[in-house]
Amino acid sequence: MNGSTDHPEDGRPLPSATRALEEVPEDARQDAPRGAAAASSADSRTGADPYGEDDDAAPGGASAVRDPGAGPRRARSRLGDPLRSPRFAAPATRTKRAWWLLGATLLIPGSAQLVAGKRVVGRVAVRITAVVWALILLAVVLWFVWRTALVWLLTNSVTSALLMYGLVALAIGWVLLWFDTLRIIRPGLLGDGMRRGVVITTVLAMVLTGGGLGYAAHLVSVARHAVSDIFGGGMPFSAADGRYNILLMGGDAGEDREGRRPDSMTVLSIDASSGQTVTVSLPRNLQNVPFPDSSPMHSVYPDGFNCGDECIMNAVYTDVMQNHKDLYPDVEDPGAQATKEAAEGVTGLTIQAYALIDMDGFASLVDALGGIDMNVGGRVPMGGGTNLDTGEKNPILGWIEPGVQHMDGYHALWYARSREGATDYDRQARQRCVQAAMLAQLNPVTVATKFDELASSGQQILETDIPQASIGSMVTVATKAKNHELQAYAAGPPYYDQSFPTYPDYEQFRSDLADVLKKASGDGAQAGAAGGAASSSAGTGVSAAGGGVTGAGIGTAAVVPAALKVSTEETLSPNGTCSVP
Repeated sequence: MNGSTDHPEDGRPLPSATRALEEVPEDARQDAPRGAAAASSADSRTGADPYGEDDDAAPGGASAVRDPGAGPRRARSRLGDPLRSPRFAAPATRTKRAWWLLGATLLIPGSAQLVAGKRVVGRVAVRITAVVWALILLAVVLWFVWRTALVWLLTNSVTSALLMYGLVALAIGWVLLWFDTLRIIRPGLLGDGMRRGVVITTVLAMVLTGGGLGYAAHLVSVARHAVSDIFGGGMPFSAADGRYNILLMGGDAGEDREGRRPDSMTVLSIDASSGQTVTVSLPRNLQNVPFPDSSPMHSVYPDGFNCGDECIMNAVYTDVMQNHKDLYPDVEDPGAQATKEAAEGVTGLTIQAYALIDMDGFASLVDALGGIDMNVGGRVPMGGGTNLDTGEKNPILGWIEPGVQHMDGYHALWYARSREGATDYDRQARQRCVQAAMLAQLNPVTVATKFDELASSGQQILETDIPQASIGSMVTVATKAKNHELQAYAAGPPYYDQSFPTYPDYEQFRSDLADVLKKASGDGAQAGAAGGAASSSAGTGVSAAGGGVTGAGIGTAAVVPAALKVSTEETLSPNGTCSVP
């Protein structure tokens, strides 16, 4: 190229390699001869511009050594990077870039800012995203290996508050990132149709992500208030002999009643290891119920609750609230506590807690669930009975017909409580079916979509002494219980003669119940037993004293006074037969 006659437009001759080398200072040439030779050799191999017009070429054209006095290096041009400079990109590239940035913000919030050059914002957002995903992974692991601890964290007042405020902050932050991503996309550079699509997609993503996190924060807030209103404080309780025993009571204080009386009493006995649950129905008309020695009521009724015909089991609540509240000075609901102690005396079980449902508000809870489905065995009247003031018959308001029925709260309440043409045992059987139908309806979708209504209804109608600290263990065993059908037992028909509540043999009943629970404990728990709370069917047989009862896969003895004539077969009427479809 030496001696070339080509000249640029300004008339200056192109520098030759010799002249270019001569223009380099002597000390620089001596300091880096190898660098210059290497650069010259590399240029010859790679075909670099011999005139020094490459963007990265050193000013002097031939030497790789930079003059120390030349000032700071100029940054490499970003005009060719479509992620940072979409103005000079092709339309198809701009479109791909827009969707790529939206997808990055959806999957890894902050990554779009990171690649677009906003490193501070991007790094902070990506780190927060990593922490959130780590917490989610930890929660999943805890759900499988230590569910009780996870539920405790979610229901604890301090950690649930942190979770609520954290979700709000994440929702706001994610929405701001969507706005910034839209700015980075520069919708004005897109075609009209694509611009509208990107803007609409961004708005929908804001609603789904920010709105979803905001709704989750709302659910946490509702749950916090419900937990604090329904559940008490105190230390958690543990299983007794491998079982959790909870007394469920349904009652009301109607205008025709003096005080609240539980109409239905059922002990849920749950095996702590397997979750197998046995429902033990206690007839409201059980007489002479014993109180354990540890109960304050034992000193009042040492020989059992035997103050007359009116002293049946569901009258314990009223008697304590009217006459013996002073025996329970530190108890919020002395009547419920005394009834729980009476249930312990009847069953011989350690009952850790009770839950009392006010039947006046029961309909609202069923409505909050969206109704329940029931397979009705026989016609059940709505209404009937006798007016205590006039002595006249109450009118029949309607009928619940046989077959599969979807019941709202009004009809479900009548179905559970109707007395017309039914025995107490028919009513108890129907109530067990209603309980099972409600449990079946409590699926994750229903809970998530109707959480506000369920929480509000629960606060209005549910009273319990279960401490907040035990919610985790209760959720754990409830999850296990979903793998089993409820097994049923009762201190009356169809497992005993109808006279059993009037002439009970509690020692025999406790012995029989212990055998039933033994079959439903640990590895021997029987899943899928027919005739549980999900199904109350007729045709269950009972023999005379010393014989055996067969029904629902459970055998027991029916003990009645020898002087009484015992029917060879006790059955539920069609009024009391039902199942959950």
